[in-house]
Amino acid sequence: MNALTIVFLAALGTSIALQFWLAQRQIAHLVAHRDEVPEEFRNDIPIKDHRKAADYTQAKTRLNLWSIAYQSLILLAWTIGGGLDALDGIWRGFDITPLLQGTGLIVSALIISDFLEIPFTLYATFGLEQRFGFNRMKPATFISDFLKSLVIVLVIATPLTALVLWLMSAAGTLWWVYAWGVFAAFSFAGLILYPTLIAPLFNKFKPLSDVDLKKRIDALAEKCGFVFKDIFVMDGSKRSSHGNAYFTGLGAKKRIVFFDTLIETLEGDEIEAVLAHELGHFKRRHVQKMLAASLGMSFIGFLILGWLTGESWFYSGLGVTVASDPAALMLFAFVSPVFLFFLRPIISGISRRFEYQADDFAATYSSGAALVRALVKLYRDNASTLTPDPVYSVFYHSHPPPPMRVAHIQTHNS
Repeated sequence: MNALTIVFLAALGTSIALQFWLAQRQIAHLVAHRDEVPEEFRNDIPIKDHRKAADYTQAKTRLNLWSIAYQSLILLAWTIGGGLDALDGIWRGFDITPLLQGTGLIVSALIISDFLEIPFTLYATFGLEQRFGFNRMKPATFISDFLKSLVIVLVIATPLTALVLWLMSAAGTLWWVYAWGVFAAFSFAGLILYPTLIAPLFNKFKPLSDVDLKKRIDALAEKCGFVFKDIFVMDGSKRSSHGNAYFTGLGAKKRIVFFDTLIETLEGDEIEAVLAHELGHFKRRHVQKMLAASLGMSFIGFLILGWLTGESWFYSGLGVTVASDPAALMLFAFVSPVFLFFLRPIISGISRRFEYQADDFAATYSSGAALVRALVKLYRDNASTLTPDPVYSVFYHSHPPPPMRVAHIQTHNS
């Protein structure tokens, strides 16, 4: 057992222990506050809905614990258990070029990983979500979504993987710089192409037909100095009763998307306030900042990978007997999330700060009171807990806890 094996196992064990500790805190906190709605929500959220949110969040947290244990075993099987090494041996046994062998290894590993996720995805959808009344997905839709995802992996990952592997073998010691450039270009292309090419494979997007609401949205956009291509309503109810809205795309492809479930739930001024929040993310350049941070982190990641590919202990410490570029890529993809997990509180903290800024923008250009009403309805209808454990929330949550968020908006309005 070399030093990397020890460091990897220590990091994995520490992350698992920390996740279990945080989950137990969350569950205990939910149980302790299950029978009392926070004072600021008592007039709007009945005790039965508050209890449902506590139970729903507990169930998701417990399922996540099982998922953590399962995924950790899968990770160990892929690495020091020799799974990746065995799969690599199978591909090396085919009488094809090394580039095709490496591409086959990576794409097949991705597909196998997708299949291994099916049990938890099935239970989360048809067990947990069904039990709490949120699931609207039919088995046929689940199968169709999975098959479409596999096709997308094959169509996108295959040429991208082949290009990166070719760069690793042909571009010299600075291959990682060129590979990072490919990653950056792919990230930008994804933001531009996803709304028009990929998302419509899974959902139907119809132009907003409510004339009065569209006028309200157009007026808000003009007041904010925001130019967008279209406003769409997505058939989110096809899969779930959860409501949401989001802003997507770059440049001329910018679009605003509302779930049909959200349109059905909120009033016109509340939808306007939710949209103002989403526009706040754009005007405060949060998308660009997060993209820049992602590209910066990936640059460091490729730099480290460029060094690791030449170190024999990297392969032997993670269960691979034959050093190769495709094995290095997969090992890095498997193992790096274990170490990146410890950065999660920082990432979550930045995201919460962005949410506060977007709320401030919404309260300035729309109605803070309407935003609060919209959030309360979404908390209620999505069974979002009003009482998360503070430590758990700091570590995981991309949005501020409901009492803190509502108080911040009300302070801005006062």
